[in-house]
Amino acid sequence: MILNGNQRGGGLKLAAHLLNDRENDHVEIHELRGFSADDLRGAFQEADAIAKGTRCTQFLFSLSLSPPETENVSIADFEAAIERIEERLGLQDQARAIVFHEKNGRRHAHAVWSRIDVIEMKAINLPYYHNRLKEVSKDLFLEHGWRLPEGLKDKHNRDPRNFTLTEWQQAKRLGKDARDIKRVFQEAWAVSDTKEAFANALEEKGYLLACGDRRGFVAVDVQGEVYAIPKMTGLKTKQVREKLGDPKQLRLVDEAIEQFAQRMQPALSSWQAEIEAQKTKREELHAKMRTELIKEQRNERHHLKTKLEERRMHEARERQSRFRLGLQGLWDKVRGAHRKISERNEQEAWQAHVRDQKIRDEMIVRHLDARRFQKRQHGVELKEIDMQQRDLVLDRERFAEREASRATKVRDENFPQR
Repeated sequence: MILNGNQRGGGLKLAAHLLNDRENDHVEIHELRGFSADDLRGAFQEADAIAKGTRCTQFLFSLSLSPPETENVSIADFEAAIERIEERLGLQDQARAIVFHEKNGRRHAHAVWSRIDVIEMKAINLPYYHNRLKEVSKDLFLEHGWRLPEGLKDKHNRDPRNFTLTEWQQAKRLGKDARDIKRVFQEAWAVSDTKEAFANALEEKGYLLACGDRRGFVAVDVQGEVYAIPKMTGLKTKQVREKLGDPKQLRLVDEAIEQFAQRMQPALSSWQAEIEAQKTKREELHAKMRTELIKEQRNERHHLKTKLEERRMHEARERQSRFRLGLQGLWDKVRGAHRKISERNEQEAWQAHVRDQKIRDEMIVRHLDARRFQKRQHGVELKEIDMQQRDLVLDRERFAEREASRATKVRDENFPQR
């Protein structure tokens, strides 16, 4: 588990953070030990009041325990880790609160101790607690067989995979077969009787007719590629000139590229707006599904809690009924039967507790799996949209560079440097 701890004050702010069920799918106060209050806010206010009898302002030690995202960790394992940390830091028998958070299919725990020793009325010192937490964290990873983060192997070698954003990739263009391109030019030529008709036929296919550097007929596509008309149509230059006339009357290649750039910007803006609307719609749908799932899980947890509590009370009454009353009960105590019944009841109560805890753990694992699946599905959708957005950004940049390059060339031609 990754362990992050710090000394702090501000008990009410911490309580508000730990009880925040808006940013977390589920919040469960698992334990309040050593406090008179029976709620988290009251407990931290109580710790604050006690600390006022000392000079300590950071009277709490707050710790988060985060296991690997793909691992399902039982409550017993969390408790064992907290007990080990408590002993390692010297916080045994201190007032303690444990809260569980679940968010996006991940479950982590928060443990908060009061640092004030109520007998000595002084704060417990926690020297080198960062190093001690790191040692415990490494032990937990090794004992559970989890992959050890690089940051725990070498303090100078943090694992960047835990923090990196998805790398931006350059747009990948689908390659076109040369035969298909030639077929487009040949078909445009066949259906055209004039230069204007040929230019229009090519433009419908994504090409602009232009004058090449050698005053020949060429076509330019949206990527800035230049194609010689005679070569693509399979005709001689003379035949092309007879239908199309003087190429000098056409736009230059640079002008065609700039025209493509100008034409594409509105289209890119329109596509960008369409992608943003699609992303918003998917976000709203995901938020709705997340809310419904959380509501369903909370109802199931409440129902299970009620059911287990009813069974616990019923079984407790049954165990209590084994004790006889009056003289018979007194006789049972004399002959040792009362003690045997007590031992049996304690054993059965513990077995019932373990059984119920296993049921709760199994339910929590199902809930975590459901949230993880929902998160993964949403992530796949967002990744697809992000890739489309990156493609558009790259296209925008490319066309903007073409416009800027053309503007610079025109400026240099009109205002040559002396």
